[in-house]
Amino acid sequence: MPRPILDESNIHPAIREKIANHEQAIVREVQAAVAKHPVVVVGMAMNPFPKQVRKALDSAGVAYEYLEYGNYFNTWRQRNALKLWTGWPTFPMIFVKGTLVGGAADVIKLIDSGELKKLLA
Repeated sequence: MPRPILDESNIHPAIREKIANHEQAIVREVQAAVAKHPVVVVGMAMNPFPKQVRKALDSAGVAYEYLEYGNYFNTWRQRNALKLWTGWPTFPMIFVKGTLVGGAADVIKLIDSGELKKLLA
């Protein structure tokens, strides 16, 4: 089921460029990492879940690229751009072969079920 996104025809032409370019540097950086690495973990400091999933990936012998953007006290606007881009509401965001597979609990389930290895094969 597709998530609703405001149609461009319902955005006034005078602000379309502002919306299109808002905090896009961070989005482009993540897109480049996702294109380059089979597994990418996008996280933030002070959040225990990026550390948890990284530990699980390490234990499973899965290599990954880790991108960290600020913490609870800063860079929330940039991180918000990632949430708007993906539709995923929390950190970490984990991508496998270009596909967003969820957060820490989701990836741990994929590891435990053996599906992550299949996705990477």
